[in-house]
Amino acid sequence: MKQQFKAHPWHGIEIGSSAPDIVTAFIEILPTDTMKYEIDKTSGYLKIDRPQKFSNTTPSLYGFIPQTYCGESVAAFARKHTSLEIIKGDEDPLDICVLSERQIYRSDIILQAIPIGGLRLIDNKEADDKIIAVLKEDAIFGNMTDISQLPIDILNRLRHYFLTYKNIPGEEPRQCYISDVYGSEIAKEVINLSRIDYADYSK
Repeated sequence: MKQQFKAHPWHGIEIGSSAPDIVTAFIEILPTDTMKYEIDKTSGYLKIDRPQKFSNTTPSLYGFIPQTYCGESVAAFARKHTSLEIIKGDEDPLDICVLSERQIYRSDIILQAIPIGGLRLIDNKEADDKIIAVLKEDAIFGNMTDISQLPIDILNRLRHYFLTYKNIPGEEPRQCYISDVYGSEIAKEVINLSRIDYADYSK
């Protein structure tokens, strides 16, 4: 009976037996999207969060890692590595950006990604890490193993996007900071901690 229904992207899709070295990623948003989509946590369907009213579009494929959660373990790890005040994790699945030289024309897909690093984003005093990964077997990015191999302009685009994508002209800017850019080993540790948080969350 269970096989007759689509698996919930957050809870019903496996992270993968090779995690955290290779992870499954569920893609919500494409670089061409002028809408911000996100998963509806109850139904598992993609929903429109809001139109992208201004110039920002994500510089990579953007989604989350299934069966992860940014809770107290992720928040405590961020507190250990920054002087910024962090109250909690953002209580969402762990975000992931996936780089590929090929254009992908639809979201609501899963793919295999190799984490190479991450951004330690603190958004309104919440830990909201962004894992940076490359598409497995991608011709250009697929052989990268650490964020130090990434062209600086691509990294700067990712940093700029996450520091500005929620700001609205005329409104008070969000208190959003990137305290660290970290490499693959830290990224894998964050993934493992998010799996611990998910196990606690789903009890």
